[in-house]
Amino acid sequence: MYKGIYFVRYLCIRNNFPEKFVTMILKPFDLSEALKIANLDPRLLAIADKVQHRERITEEEGLLLFEKGELGFVGALANHIASDLHGGKVYFNRNFHIEPTNVCVFTCNFCSYSRLYKHRDDGWELGMEEMLDIVRKYDGQPVTEVHIVGGVHPKMNLEFFCELLSKIRAHRPGLHIKGFTAVELDYMIRKAKLSIEEGMQKLRDAGLQSLPGGGAEIFDAEVRNVICPDKVDADGWLHIHETAHKLGMHSNATMLYGHVEKYKHLIAHMSRLRQSQDRTGGYNCFIPLKFRNGDNDMSHISETSIIEDLRLYAISRIFMDNFRNLKAYWPMLGRQTAQLTLAFGVNDLDGTIDDTTKIYSMAGAEEQTPSLSTEQLCDMIHAVGRIPVERDTLYNEIKIYQEESAL
Repeated sequence: MYKGIYFVRYLCIRNNFPEKFVTMILKPFDLSEALKIANLDPRLLAIADKVQHRERITEEEGLLLFEKGELGFVGALANHIASDLHGGKVYFNRNFHIEPTNVCVFTCNFCSYSRLYKHRDDGWELGMEEMLDIVRKYDGQPVTEVHIVGGVHPKMNLEFFCELLSKIRAHRPGLHIKGFTAVELDYMIRKAKLSIEEGMQKLRDAGLQSLPGGGAEIFDAEVRNVICPDKVDADGWLHIHETAHKLGMHSNATMLYGHVEKYKHLIAHMSRLRQSQDRTGGYNCFIPLKFRNGDNDMSHISETSIIEDLRLYAISRIFMDNFRNLKAYWPMLGRQTAQLTLAFGVNDLDGTIDDTTKIYSMAGAEEQTPSLSTEQLCDMIHAVGRIPVERDTLYNEIKIYQEESAL
């Protein structure tokens, strides 16, 4: 289904891409082409020159890219950076999710996933053995990571999750455990009356090895007050992640885009993450997450177009110069749009997932049963002229898949 340039051309035409963008995706522009697209705007040319010389762009220049950067221009710059960092390699891993509950004490307006505790009968709550059964299901299979994330349930406390981590580690010591957003961590650690440092150390000792990036949303306080007023703020999110880094753990970073934010909020958010990475170096990748408007309190807000999605990924690649990896989370974007992002600076597609997450399917994403085989992932990557590479959570390469051996 995903093989061949004809399919890629079909995607571009279906989404009303100009012919020059179709050409770029099939055979990405080099930097000299980017200069032509810039139409000699001296400010854009200055940014292109910085990119060519591996220099950091400023917040003002990042904002200019959002305001003036044509898709072809930012795409060419992003591709130049991705090629410089990774050649043609695109990463994925073999992973599965455990979502302990969608019952939550918080009321984020953009969320289609959670159910308030008083309405918990409309949601789910997995017991310890049910979650361990999910892990056991993958016995003998070459998965490398379990991703644990869900709602903030008042009765699933720090001790409960430490016990879960310990049992997973005892059952399968080689499985990397990535778990809990900063929102979940902030709540369970505060409820245990521990400092962030004490709580994170306790979880690390139990078996937690890295953190996902969820809960960052948009750091700006005014925007946060509109979309998620009652959960951990930007300073708290950053403190939790930087504490994890100091303990020798890695984490991911995210940004929720396409709702009530302005370009200035996106740049300010990415700038704070860039500064945090300067301090610790502990982030594995940056993951822009698209707001989906299905069945939530912000359903009146239109979703961004594919053109804007691709521009956002490209500008992220240009601005986030100290983040080696840029991920397109395919269950959120849909596999076709995720495939197109590979021409706009993205070098990671997450993993196989095996239909173990409901977070974006409940918000109306195209992927209602998100699961891809290794062969399907490789086909998606090969179709746009890239090289699929299976990785572990920390981006150590496990296997490079040639086109004839993507099994």
